Amino acid sequence: MSGAAFELSPSMRAAPEASGRGGAPRPRSIVLAGGGTGGHISPGLAIAERIGAADPSARVVFACSTREVDANMLREAAARFIPIRAEPLSLNPRRLLRCLLGLVRARRDADRLLRECRPDWVVSLGGYVTPPVVAAARRAGVPVLLVNLDATPGKANRLVARRATKVVSAVPVPSMPRFASAVIGMPLRRIAMAPASTELCRAELGLDLHAPVLLITGASQGAQSLNDLACELARSHSAAFADWQVLHLCGPSPAGGVTRYERAWREAGIRAAVIPFLHRMGVAWGAAELAVSRAGASSVAEAQCNQVPTIFAPYPYHKDQHQRENALPLVEAGGALVETDQIDPQQNLAGLGARILELMAAPDRRAQMRRVLAALPPPSSAEQIADFVLRGSEFRGSVPDRGNPRRAMLASWTLS
Repeated sequence: MSGAAFELSPSMRAAPEASGRGGAPRPRSIVLAGGGTGGHISPGLAIAERIGAADPSARVVFACSTREVDANMLREAAARFIPIRAEPLSLNPRRLLRCLLGLVRARRDADRLLRECRPDWVVSLGGYVTPPVVAAARRAGVPVLLVNLDATPGKANRLVARRATKVVSAVPVPSMPRFASAVIGMPLRRIAMAPASTELCRAELGLDLHAPVLLITGASQGAQSLNDLACELARSHSAAFADWQVLHLCGPSPAGGVTRYERAWREAGIRAAVIPFLHRMGVAWGAAELAVSRAGASSVAEAQCNQVPTIFAPYPYHKDQHQRENALPLVEAGGALVETDQIDPQQNLAGLGARILELMAAPDRRAQMRRVLAALPPPSSAEQIADFVLRGSEFRGSVPDRGNPRRAMLASWTLS
């Protein structure tokens, strides 16, 4: 659906306040606002799943960005969505002008969306599309629930928090322990969970049923530096992969990108499946013996839930390095490692690459990491959020420890 035109189909519009015989109340209507990366869309889809399960008559519409990743994920899930024509904030003069023009369009889009949907709640999930949607909600008198998804709230979430009716966080916020009223866990989709045994997951992906799998993933956008490191590992350490196979989720690539990675693994004699993007990430996690991943909060929660020992390489271009904070609870528990992404493939080979090779050669250590992850309850909070917007149920998460943020992190693991 293009961001250039705004149109809601009749099935997406909220019903009148009373409809049908006997003046039956209109179905509940919820707007989920967020986008720009899969890290915003995937938790929203998890919430939408639980809303649909709890109340099949409820109408859910996503207010997303105009980026193709949003549309692809939402279409795959058969979700209703409207792009909001906002632009990221930038100090670059040309991009700043685009941002200001985007604010005008985004306000128009958001106001019309709220008029058409007449939602009972707006659930804000982060990203630059959320401030105009939340502002429209406040103008329309619609309550706003902010679900913060990262250990360090971004600029949009810090702005939205001032206007939100209620603020909860999926993960502890060590730098701002008073930011949220409760830490509730990450909303996770069912397709992010392994659907079957390790062997069946490998069979679905066309992999050897018995050889251990190294999963390399840069999340929905891919990660060029991890892709480059994969090629270096294949060229310089092929012997370490003699008993292994690789599932390489490379993300959207320039022309020839997928072929390049396939050729690197093939020329090294390493069994590998290279896939740009996998909607059913649970199958990938279910197949994996070890993973290398970005440290978006959703990726961290998925690794935990699927009990996959993981080396997290946080996105290196964030000034606040908030992805590192996302990974620290699992690292401190002993279920994961975190390594700096040096971007340069040769430098990464000496740091991140060395950690990968060490864990590939250490089955006892991997088993211990899995035991740690298995002892942590699943962190999914999607049902709690659905119950809150549909029925006003109270959240069951931990209250942030104002005096000891690290203790709050440990407390959050007790959530179920």
